[in-house]
Amino acid sequence: MILGELLQRAATIGPDRPAIAVGARVYSTFAQLAGRAATMAGAMTGRFALRPGDRVSLAMTNGPAFLEILCACWQGGLVPVPMNAKLHPREFAYILDHSGARLCCASPKLAHGIGSTAFPASCRLLAIAGPDEAAADERELLTGAAIPLAAPAPDDAAWLFYTSGTTGRPKGALLTHHNLLAMARSYITDVDVIAMDDCIVHAAPMSHGSGLYAVPHLAAGAKQVIPESGGFDPAEIFDLVRAHRGVTFFAAPTMVKRLVEHPACDRADADNLKTVVYGGAPMYSGDIKRAMARLGHRFAQIYGQGESPMTITALSKAAHAKTGHPRYGLRLASVGRAQSAVEVRIADADDRTLPAGEMGEVLVRGETVMRGYWNDAAASAHTLRGGWLHTGDMGVLDDDGYLTLKDRSKDVIISGGANIYPREVEEVLQLHPAVRECAVIGRAHADWGEEVVAFVAARPGEALSPESLDALCLAHLARFKRPRQYVFVEALPKNAYGKVLKTDLRQRAAASPLCGNAPPG
Repeated sequence: MILGELLQRAATIGPDRPAIAVGARVYSTFAQLAGRAATMAGAMTGRFALRPGDRVSLAMTNGPAFLEILCACWQGGLVPVPMNAKLHPREFAYILDHSGARLCCASPKLAHGIGSTAFPASCRLLAIAGPDEAAADERELLTGAAIPLAAPAPDDAAWLFYTSGTTGRPKGALLTHHNLLAMARSYITDVDVIAMDDCIVHAAPMSHGSGLYAVPHLAAGAKQVIPESGGFDPAEIFDLVRAHRGVTFFAAPTMVKRLVEHPACDRADADNLKTVVYGGAPMYSGDIKRAMARLGHRFAQIYGQGESPMTITALSKAAHAKTGHPRYGLRLASVGRAQSAVEVRIADADDRTLPAGEMGEVLVRGETVMRGYWNDAAASAHTLRGGWLHTGDMGVLDDDGYLTLKDRSKDVIISGGANIYPREVEEVLQLHPAVRECAVIGRAHADWGEEVVAFVAARPGEALSPESLDALCLAHLARFKRPRQYVFVEALPKNAYGKVLKTDLRQRAAASPLCGNAPPG
């Protein structure tokens, strides 16, 4: 089976059923969505001369067009490359160039920024407007003749998911039709059952987890709801819960915390709220207990990576509700047990399996694990050596198979559910002529999970200011990646081999949270 068949099946079973809603109003039925996807696919393969396997990038905020273009790609045998809408134009340009995208569909404001960069000459840029606007570029996608469903192989690419590695350069995890269908089956088996009358509210970015979860809901013939704001607003979420039945949404822990702390939560009618799936960052036990006290046992946790999308472990709603279990506290602090599509084990530095209770690297094998990294054979071989995905995350499995994450060997910082890779920020700071050396670490933050802190040593006789470093970061990186604090030091602590001791820096940042300065905002 291939992903395009999911929409065809839904349109056959319930052609007049709502497929997409914007706020409380129906935007399109499944028959209309299928027709629009086939027409867009016709324009992509006709007017723009794309061929099966060509890449189509999406630099878009949440909206109906995101889903339509995603479905159009699968209709035409094309490969969508969703990109985080918060990226810097230069970051967009890198992904467009590396992926070899032939077409880039972008929200109007993002299109303006992307077009101002060294945009690849082989890629056509289209500005795609919102649901109540007309855009000439978007009409170009709607003037082609509808085409029948393409027939890619199950192991052909269906989503090129750009993540980042220890080098700081984004890498494209190549996810196949088989990978994403296995993810959908695993969701229904391990996370939550989906009925046709249910819906998913896309409050989190559709370029990441929320968009991936469009697949199991499409498979079930359920409705996709786009908030009118296009994002996460607690009051709006509660309004949508009143307006729709069987509501599910994916949220980073910071979103759950904001939802529970919002005044609207006190008067909210949560009867239509079915499931909140949280993940992407550590969830403090106190925060999830407060959330359950306010909204009931409607929470499920997942742990995954772009390389095994949304599918490594899950902590079910039932596990959240078993408050009388003797190890309830430990289970609530875990990320659950292996989902049914994968095997999970803990290994030492030589890839030897460790017994329960011992900490090592989390390794994953199964149907959802990526085919490899796009155009990066060396990274693919290293990450998938021995047939196992090496996550870079350190954890412990207990005797019952519950996984507790302890540390991240890749040093990734997770702030508000978004991954920030220190090397990427360090490379930008090193562009400053007065910087001799620098190191970036994450520090615990009550609202965002972690925040970015940069330790910087100046060259002899040179002066540095937080403002100059901040301007440099804002010129090269997405705003959410910039350091929230700069700590100026004489030199970075190192071991005998010259490696920076980031553990020492983390301890210093935790012990002296007010050291250094950074501009507000």
